[in-house]
Amino acid sequence: MNTKNKFLTIDFVSACSEKKLYPEDIGFEVAICGRSNSGKSSIINALANSKKLAKTSNTPGRTQSINFFRIDNNDAYKLIDLPGYGFAKASKSMKRDWGKKITDYMNSRDALKGVILIMDIRHPFQEADYNFLEWCQSYNLPIQLLLNKADKLSRNKSLNILNECIKDLDEYPLLDEPQIFSAKNFDGVDVLVKKIRSWVGES
Repeated sequence: MNTKNKFLTIDFVSACSEKKLYPEDIGFEVAICGRSNSGKSSIINALANSKKLAKTSNTPGRTQSINFFRIDNNDAYKLIDLPGYGFAKASKSMKRDWGKKITDYMNSRDALKGVILIMDIRHPFQEADYNFLEWCQSYNLPIQLLLNKADKLSRNKSLNILNECIKDLDEYPLLDEPQIFSAKNFDGVDVLVKKIRSWVGES
C-alpha cells in the first residue's frame, strides 16, 4: 500500500445479494456499517477523494446489497459497504432481508479485520446502534466509531456530543475512541485512512 497518500485508491468490485456471490475470502477486509442514511456511501467517496464511486441518496435504505471495493489496487485488501440498519419505515420482510445479509457476511468472512461504525452525530446511539455494537463485540472485532455529518453542527456542539459518547462506552472494550467526522468537508479522512491501513497490516 502507498502509505504516503492521504486518500485510498478504491475500485468497485461487485455488489452481492447472496453469500455464494462473494469474492474469494482472502486477505484483509474492513466493513463499513451504520444506520440508514448515516452517510456510509459519502464516507467511502471521501476516502477515495471521489464524488461518484459509491452512490449516495437522501432516501434511507438505498444500499440493499453487500458492496465490495478493492483498496489501493490490491485484491487482498477490501472495503465492504454493508446495508444500513434501523430504517423505521422499512417493511418487516425488508428488515429481515438486510439482517440476514449482514449476518451471512459477518459469519462467513475470515478476512474481516475491523468494523467502521457510522452514526449521524446529531442522532448518536439509537437502540439499533447499541444492538449492533454488542453484536460486533461478540465477533471480537475492533470497531472505529465515526460521528459523521459534523459539518451540520458547531465545533463546540460536536465536541460536547463526542464527550458524552465517550462517557457511555466503557462497556465496549473493542471500541476505539469515537472520531468526529465530516465526509462533506473531508474532516477526519486522514485519521481514518491510517486506521484502515493499520487493520490490514500496513502502517
